[in-house]
Amino acid sequence: MRTLIALAIAVVAASSGPAAGQAAQGGRGAAPKPAAAAPAPTRDIAGVWMMRNPPGSNRAWTNFTFTDPKLSPPALTAWGEARFKEARDSNGGNFRLDETNDPVLTKCYPPGVPRVYFHPYPFEVVHTPKQTLLIYEYDHMLRRVHTDGRSLPVDPDPLWLGSSVGRWEGNAFVVETVGFNEKTWLDRLGHAHSDKLKVTERFRRVDRDHLELDITMDDPMALARPWTTTFYYELRPQWELGEISCSGDYLDWSNVEARPGK
Repeated sequence: MRTLIALAIAVVAASSGPAAGQAAQGGRGAAPKPAAAAPAPTRDIAGVWMMRNPPGSNRAWTNFTFTDPKLSPPALTAWGEARFKEARDSNGGNFRLDETNDPVLTKCYPPGVPRVYFHPYPFEVVHTPKQTLLIYEYDHMLRRVHTDGRSLPVDPDPLWLGSSVGRWEGNAFVVETVGFNEKTWLDRLGHAHSDKLKVTERFRRVDRDHLELDITMDDPMALARPWTTTFYYELRPQWELGEISCSGDYLDWSNVEARPGK
């Protein structure tokens, strides 16, 4: 049964690219037609955002990892290399579902940060006076980014999503997160991290409908130098977040063995 659940999760999670992501949203429809870019509101990234690589770009690797694995792989320490060799990912096609040790597929673990951005589902940003909430459609995940002026914790409890603080730098919203447990992968290919991981996200709304997210991962135990990337998002003002659960209860695979060809 665990294999069947993992298969259900993988079928959905492996659906990559904007078209597949939109199809998974219950008929939300295609991206809005291009129009003249309206200016970005000041210090406001609120709304529902869906990943969409710039037109004409060839960034298929953003479905699995942060930089082109052939042209720009991460610089790993000896510890990071050893841990990566232990990973048996199925998203890259290297291992079958019954062979993988991906914790998201085999244990329904939360993907963690920043791996959560690889799932082909939208996320929503909600500003409040003392917090900014990052709400991910995948598995009902919620991050609280404290904006009340507090500092990062010196000795944080190890959490799935870490402890986050945010601030505005001009029109960019900068989020720093520490205090991760070691149970998640950085990406879908199996790059590991330690509890020393620090993730810095820089959300930049370039106009009303487009958001750029710069991600920097620092981990002296796993990474020989910081690993950086930029992801691209488009506003979906008519969308509301749906309900996606790692348990697979949005798909009925209970009779999978009785299906033709199974």
